[in-house]
Amino acid sequence: VGSHPRALLQCYFLHLLQLLSTCVAFSLVVIAGAWNEDLNNSSVFIWCFCFTVTLIILIVELLELDSAFYSWDSFLIVYASYFTLFCLSTSIAYSIIYLQFIPDGSPRNYAIAATAFSCIASVAYAIEVVWTCVHTEATSCSFPGLLKRLEIFVACVIFTFISNTSLYWHHLALRWYVAVYSICFILVTTAILGHKCKCDIRPLFTCFVWQTLPSTLFYFTAVVLWPLYQFNEEFGGQPQRSSNATCSSVIFMCVWDQRLAVAILTAINLLIYMVDLVYSIYLFCVS
Repeated sequence: VGSHPRALLQCYFLHLLQLLSTCVAFSLVVIAGAWNEDLNNSSVFIWCFCFTVTLIILIVELLELDSAFYSWDSFLIVYASYFTLFCLSTSIAYSIIYLQFIPDGSPRNYAIAATAFSCIASVAYAIEVVWTCVHTEATSCSFPGLLKRLEIFVACVIFTFISNTSLYWHHLALRWYVAVYSICFILVTTAILGHKCKCDIRPLFTCFVWQTLPSTLFYFTAVVLWPLYQFNEEFGGQPQRSSNATCSSVIFMCVWDQRLAVAILTAINLLIYMVDLVYSIYLFCVS
């Protein structure tokens, strides 16, 4: 299998475990009829996506084509980190949100088993992150790299909520906040792809000026003004959940809940950006 640190038999077993668990997860849900399209269930898509990408990566490594890619280890750390979060969040969301709508019997049992295999997949991806970090000195294993992956993940969750245009399309200021989320997402993605999170002075300064500082300021405005326009009556918001007509007919996650989720996630990402900002300033001063 070659002399590359990751080209070890244990990594192939991890990939096979990931493939098996994600394949069983979405197969159980689909075959048992536990997938209800009316619930906008994205769990099956996430499991299929993880399965497909992992299969492609396994084929690339088996054919020993990974050496043709630049910074293959960093890519694998990022991919495994996100897939850990994707499978873990899907396991939680599927068990909490969708299981309550599945009647007792075989479909429900299959759905519970699918959730268990999703948890196994998240553990397998997490083990791959640790394994790769132990056998390589990739930049993605650094604390700034971890922070930026968390920033991207929280932004992706925010995007799933704001895909419902009724949350913001009625007000021009709220559309601007969607642009803020998009701009910050592009900046942090560019920072990771450009490997500008190393601890030497120039890349750190570039990452600080062009990504960390502007994103922190953007998120600060969003965390203040998004709740103001969404929950303050003077600005056309709805302070009470009962005041939203969609919440009377929906058991979980009506429009008002989605607005609240975006506000909470924005605050969480602001905290991550602030930690990233403070840590960047510290490293720059030390350097």
